Amino acid sequence: MDAMDLKLHQCFIAVDDHDKAIAFYRDVLGLEVRNDVGFEGMRWVTVGSPLQPDVSIVLEPPAASPDFSPADREAMAQLLAKGVLRGVIFTTESCDALYAKVEESGADVLQEPMDQPYGVRDCAFRDPAGNVLRFMERAA
Repeated sequence: MDAMDLKLHQCFIAVDDHDKAIAFYRDVLGLEVRNDVGFEGMRWVTVGSPLQPDVSIVLEPPAASPDFSPADREAMAQLLAKGVLRGVIFTTESCDALYAKVEESGADVLQEPMDQPYGVRDCAFRDPAGNVLRFMERAA
């Protein structure tokens, strides 16, 4: 298999309240909701950018795997509550415009827009579950 054949299809972000997550990812960031599925008391919501129809983010419960023990589930919920689980990095045409819109929503600001020495301008927020999301604009 050639690595050139590989493309990202889905990534996963743990959330503790899907309704709040949908309000943020859809209503604030402008992603489309592509799927909303419940199974055995859990819920998975798939969102994605209209600009990338073949790439999706699955908003899943913490420790969604059936192989997790109750102790593992509790540990994951605690890590999510602390905001230490990794999120994703988005690109945008205007970091400053995106920052203004997300800040206006009341999201938790981690970093205002700034030029980084590695050639991007970026900012960072926490989503409603505490995940760190970064938004970067390539420097001109």
